[in-house]
Amino acid sequence: MNRTANGWINGMLGVLIFSGSLPATRIAVADFEPLFLTTARATIAGLLAVCLLIAFQEKRPARSDLLPLSTVSLGVVIGFPLLTALALKHITAAHSIVFIGLLPLSTAIFGVLRGGERPRPVFWLFSCLGSAIVAGFALFQEEASSSIGDLLMLAAIVACGLGYAEGARLSRRLGGWQVISWALVLSLPVMLALSVMVMPAALPDAASTSWLGLAYVSLFSMLIGFVFWYRGLALGGIAGVGQLQLLQPFFGLLLAAALLGETVNLAMFAATLAVVFCVAGAKRFAR
Repeated sequence: MNRTANGWINGMLGVLIFSGSLPATRIAVADFEPLFLTTARATIAGLLAVCLLIAFQEKRPARSDLLPLSTVSLGVVIGFPLLTALALKHITAAHSIVFIGLLPLSTAIFGVLRGGERPRPVFWLFSCLGSAIVAGFALFQEEASSSIGDLLMLAAIVACGLGYAEGARLSRRLGGWQVISWALVLSLPVMLALSVMVMPAALPDAASTSWLGLAYVSLFSMLIGFVFWYRGLALGGIAGVGQLQLLQPFFGLLLAAALLGETVNLAMFAATLAVVFCVAGAKRFAR
């Protein structure tokens, strides 16, 4: 298997893992406030990252790596989860898909700015078309909007795209799981302090499924998913593999239908097929 194919396989595994984040979050917020869920998931993942780094006796990153790692931390550990949690106080989850559809384009732009990639012009056509399909599908499904919520989601997309591109660039030297682990460790003191401050006075019952939701977003969404995702971006190219994120909203809706009993209609399948076409086109012209 060549390097590029390996990158796309790892990228798809990362997207599949991230796709479970939305259903898991919906389950978790039944009992946990969004701000506590955001800080708790980063704290749990950060503590696990400390254990991994110690167990494998990883060397500390060089001083020159601290700023890029801080960028990753601010982008994907703190920025994106926190900004989206705040945005969802003003807009619905369905409306947020409008902005999630822009994430591959944001990642590709930062891949050019930070990763030095130069995709062909046709790549940008497929990338913009795929983003427009996802955004159009979301707008058709949900019309409610809020200027505050929209601005928060735009900021979240910018933060996440930068964090993805910076993490992929570092992964070429440090390794995928090492990058996200060190980013989690850097944010751990802040996230731990905040989680203690916003911890609810009464935690849900031990039998509550909310704990399962928290466990998933902490272990898979915050740590394991990034291991595959950063490896995929590093091997297959930030701009190209990043287009797989166009499929994430649809995978998430399928999981929501299976786990939460939500309705999946023909429009979703039609949009998914169109997005698959755009991803295939972007893959061909990514380099």
